[in-house]
Amino acid sequence: MKLAEFNKADPAAAQATLRPCIDVTRWVEAVAGARPFAGRAELLEFAAQAADPFTPAEVEAAMAHHPRIGERPTAASAEASMSRSEQAGVDPSDTGVAEALARGNREYEEKFGRVFLIRAAGRTAPQILESLNQRLGNAPEEEDTIVAQQLREIAVLRLEGLISE
Repeated sequence: MKLAEFNKADPAAAQATLRPCIDVTRWVEAVAGARPFAGRAELLEFAAQAADPFTPAEVEAAMAHHPRIGERPTAASAEASMSRSEQAGVDPSDTGVAEALARGNREYEEKFGRVFLIRAAGRTAPQILESLNQRLGNAPEEEDTIVAQQLREIAVLRLEGLISE
């Protein structure tokens, strides 16, 4: 979508455009409500600021939509399509990495009670696995901060892919 179209869209349409980036109502409403934006950079900067910080409840709600790393969602939704694209660096035919990610995902979920989340776009499977293994050593409070940051990065990256000048 062009920025001019986004700026002129009715509030419900603007919010529907934003929701696949991250399903956090406060963020969606804040970004849609701040229109019009003079340029794409202004939009992205505002979106990043509006996402900082996400509350623990917002993180929990947003996490409900994220698949495990290495498990590509099959739904036809915009969010699922974005997730598949972001995880393109994780090759499911590399069984060694796939098995290590599956093991790491299980350990992470047992320790933290949620799926492992990382901004996968631009990262290789070995980089993701290395980060997963390193983050397994984190305290829950430290991991909460990292997860919120990863969600912010994902939201802005997705928005960047949706809106063009």
